[in-house]
Amino acid sequence: MRQPFPPGFLWGCATSAYQIEGSPLADGAGVSNWHRFVRTPGRVAGGDTGDVACDHYRRMKDDVALMRELGLTAYRFSIAWGRVLPEGRGKVNAAGLGFYERLVDELLANGIQPMATLYHWDLPATLDDRGGWTNPDMPDWFADYAQVCFKALDDRVPLWATLNEPWVIADQGYMHGNLAPGHKSAYEAAIVAHRLMQAHASAVQAYRAVGRNKIGLVVNIEPKHVPADATDADRHAAQLADAYMNRQYLDPALLGRYPDELCEVFGEAWPDWPAAEVEALKQPIDFLGLNYYTRAVVRHDAKAWPVPVVPQRQPGGTYTETGWELHPQSLADTLVWMHERYGGLPLYVTENGAAFYDPPTAINGEVNDPLRQHYLRTHIAAVQDAMARGADMRGYFAWSLFDNLEWALGFAKRFGLVHVDFQTQQRTPKASARYYARVIASHGADLDLP
Repeated sequence: MRQPFPPGFLWGCATSAYQIEGSPLADGAGVSNWHRFVRTPGRVAGGDTGDVACDHYRRMKDDVALMRELGLTAYRFSIAWGRVLPEGRGKVNAAGLGFYERLVDELLANGIQPMATLYHWDLPATLDDRGGWTNPDMPDWFADYAQVCFKALDDRVPLWATLNEPWVIADQGYMHGNLAPGHKSAYEAAIVAHRLMQAHASAVQAYRAVGRNKIGLVVNIEPKHVPADATDADRHAAQLADAYMNRQYLDPALLGRYPDELCEVFGEAWPDWPAAEVEALKQPIDFLGLNYYTRAVVRHDAKAWPVPVVPQRQPGGTYTETGWELHPQSLADTLVWMHERYGGLPLYVTENGAAFYDPPTAINGEVNDPLRQHYLRTHIAAVQDAMARGADMRGYFAWSLFDNLEWALGFAKRFGLVHVDFQTQQRTPKASARYYARVIASHGADLDLP
C-alpha cells in the first residue's frame, strides 16, 4: 500500500469528440476537416471514418452510467466546434450546443466533474476553406467560439482547456500531412504554430472577461534522450528536437518567448515575429495539462526533417502496438521539469495510456489486458513520485475511456479501458478498467496488480 493521493485529486478518463461521438452531421452540425479527411483515399487505415465511431452522441447517458460504475470522479471531453457553430462563425446551433449541455448535466448528476477541451483537432470545414490555422483571423474566430461555450457551460464546467496538443496540429496536420488537413509545408507549420498560440491567448483573455472557474492548456511532451555513447551532434540534435516538440508551445504561453533553436529548425520558414506579439502570447493560466505516452532516445541524422534526429529502439524495452516505449520514469521527470521550469503551476496528466492487442470481440464477456494494467500501475506510481519531488499534481486522466477511432490509424489500435465491439457497439470493461476502478476506490493507495 502507498500513501493515498491528496483530497480533491481527480481520477478520470479522457476522450475527444470526433473519435467517439459518431453522427457527425446530426442535428444541423457542420462538416469538419476530419469528416473530409477520412474520405480522402489512403489517409486512414482501413478506410475507417468517424461516422459511427463509438456512437456516443446517441448513447451518452448509458456511457455516463458506465463512468459512474467505474468510479470516475472526472471526465475530460472535447467540444466539436462545428456542432456549436456549423459555419465556424455566426449563428449558434442550439441543438448541437444542447448535446454538451445534456452531457455536462448528466455528468454532474452522477457525481463526475467535467473538464471541457475547446479544440481537439476537428475544425469546421468552412474555416479550413479559408486557410484554416494559417488565417490571421483564426485567433479571433476561436475566441468568439470559446465565448459561446463559456456562456452556455461555465456555470457547470469547472475546468477548461483551450487547445489539445498544438504540436500535433502543426506538425502532423501542416508539416507532414499525416493528419487533417493533410498539408506538407514548413512555412505553413511555422505560421500555424503561432496562430494556435494566439488563439490560446485570445481564448484565455475572453475567459477572464466572463469566466468564473479555471482555464489552461494541454500539451503533449515526449522527452528527448540520447544514448550513453552520444556524440556532440547527437546532443545538439536532441536539443533541437526538444525545442521543436516540447518547448515550442509552453515557452511562449508561459514565458512570453519562443525557443531560440526554432530558427535553426525552421530555417528561412521561421518568421521574425514582432517581440510584442510574442510577449502577448503569455496570458495567466490556472493549470497545465500533460499528455504523456513515451520518451524518445535519439541520434543525429542529417537526412531527417525538420529536426535531424532518428529514434533508437532500446534493447530490452517494452513497446506498445504503436511502437512507443513504456517508460514511466520519464513521466515523473517531465512533471517535475514542468513544475520547475514554468513556475509551479497546478498540473494534470490529461492523457496517459497505451495501445496493446485486444480481440475485436470480448470472449465470454471478458477482455484480459495485463500489459495495460501494468502500464496504468507504473504510470500512476510515477505521478506519485513526481508529487514527492514537489510537482503540484491535481488529477490523472487515462486515455482512453473507450476504444475509438485512433485518427489516421483507424480502429486498428485500441487504447480503451472499455472494449468496444464496433459491429455491435457492445461495451465491455476490460480487466484494466476494473483495476483502475480499484485504484480509484483506494484513492491511489492500492496499486497492486491482481
